[in-house]
Amino acid sequence: MTGGYDPARFDRIRWTIYGVLIAAYMLAFFHRFAPAMVASELAQSFGITAAALGSLAAMYFYIYTAMQIPAGVLADTLGARFSVTIGNVVAGGGSIIFGLAETFAAASAGRFLVGLGVSVVFVGLMKSNTAWFSERRYGTISGLTLLLGNLGAIAATGPMALILMRMEWRTLFVGLGVFAMVLGVVSWLLVRNRPEELGFPSVREMEGETAHAPRARHWLQDLRSVLANRRLWPGFVYDFGMTGSLFAMLGLWAVPLLRDVHGLSRGEASVYTTLATAAFAVGCLVAGSLSDRMGRRRPILRGGALVYLAVCLALLLLPWRPGWLALGLFALLGLSAGSFVVAYAHAKEVTAPAVSGMAIALVNTGLFLGTALFQPLFGWAMDLGWDGTLVGGAPVYSATDYGRGLWLLAGFAALAVLASRALVETNCQNLTLATPPDRRR
Repeated sequence: MTGGYDPARFDRIRWTIYGVLIAAYMLAFFHRFAPAMVASELAQSFGITAAALGSLAAMYFYIYTAMQIPAGVLADTLGARFSVTIGNVVAGGGSIIFGLAETFAAASAGRFLVGLGVSVVFVGLMKSNTAWFSERRYGTISGLTLLLGNLGAIAATGPMALILMRMEWRTLFVGLGVFAMVLGVVSWLLVRNRPEELGFPSVREMEGETAHAPRARHWLQDLRSVLANRRLWPGFVYDFGMTGSLFAMLGLWAVPLLRDVHGLSRGEASVYTTLATAAFAVGCLVAGSLSDRMGRRRPILRGGALVYLAVCLALLLLPWRPGWLALGLFALLGLSAGSFVVAYAHAKEVTAPAVSGMAIALVNTGLFLGTALFQPLFGWAMDLGWDGTLVGGAPVYSATDYGRGLWLLAGFAALAVLASRALVETNCQNLTLATPPDRRR
C-alpha cells in the first residue's frame, strides 16, 4: 500500500475501465467508416444516387454532431458510466434496424440511431481520461485513445472487405448490434466515473497536488460559459476543416474514387484507405506524445494543417495513379491529420477543469459537423456534371466529377490552416487556474 491506496489495484481498475470504453469507441469508429465498403450494395439495395448515398452515410454524422454538446453535459453531470451504457444499447438497436432495413427510410432510421448511440461515447471516454489519468500526459493518453479507436476504422476497411466476401452486409450489421448491447451491460457493471467512487484519492492528490474543485453551478451556466469562450472556437473550425473532411473521404468517397477513376476493386481500394487510417492512428499517438514532450500545442496543430492542405492539393493537381505515389499521398494524408488530437488537450487547457467534457464536446462538434456537411456536398458536386451512366443500377462517375469534389476537400483543408493561426498557446497548462502547475517537468 502507498499513500493509503493500492497502486496495483488502481492501475488494474483504471485500465479495465479504459478498455471497456475503448471497445465502445472502436465500434463507433467502425460504424463511421463502414458505408464506404458497402457503398455499391447500398446503392443497389435502395436504388439511390451519390447524393442520396452521401445523405444516408451522413445520417450518422447529423445526429452525432447535434448530440456533442448534450454529450458533454452528460459527461460533466451524470458521467461516462451512464452515458456510454445507454449509448451502446441505442447504437446496438440502430445497427440491427440498419441490417434488416428493406427501404431507404428504414436504413436511414437505423443509421440515425447508430449515430445517436455512439455520439456520447467519445466525450464520455475523454472525460473519464481526465479523471483516471495524469494531466501531464493528457496529450499522450488522447493519442493512444485515437490510435486504438482507429483500429475500429481499420477494421471497416481491408478486414471488412474480407468479411464481406464470406458474409452478407446485413448479417454483419445485425451481429454488431447484438455485440453493442452486450457491451452496454458490461459498461454498467465495470465502469466508474471517478477514482473516488471506489475509495481512491483523485489522480491529482496521488501526485501531491490539490484536487480540482467540483462543479458549483447549474450546468446551463457552465454551458453558457463554454460557448462564450473564444479560445475554444478555433479548435472547432480546425476539426471542422481537417478531420471532418478526412473522415468524410475515408468513410465514403475514397473507395468509389479509386474504383471509378482508377479501376481498382473494392479490396484493392481498401488497401489505400486502410493505410490512410493506420497512418492517422499513428499520427494521433505521435502528435499527442510529441506535444506533451515539447510542452507546446500550437506548433503541432499548425504543422499538421499545413501538411494536410499540401496533400489535398497534390491529390487534386498531380497526375497520380495507383502505386507508390498514391500510397504515399494517402499515408501522409492520414498522418498529418493525426495532429487534430492535440486540439482536445488544447480545449481542456483553455477552459475550467470541471467543464472539460463540454469543452471537448464543442471542439468535437466541429469535426462531425464538417463530416456531415462534406459527405453530401461531395456527392452533390459530383452530381452537378454527372452524365447519367448506370452500371448494375448504380451510378458511375468520371474523373472530372470526382475532381469537383476534391476542390471541396482542399477548401476544407484551407479552413483548418486559417483556424490554426488563431489558436492560443497553452504550454500544456490550464490557463484558467490562478497558479497552474508546471507540467513540462
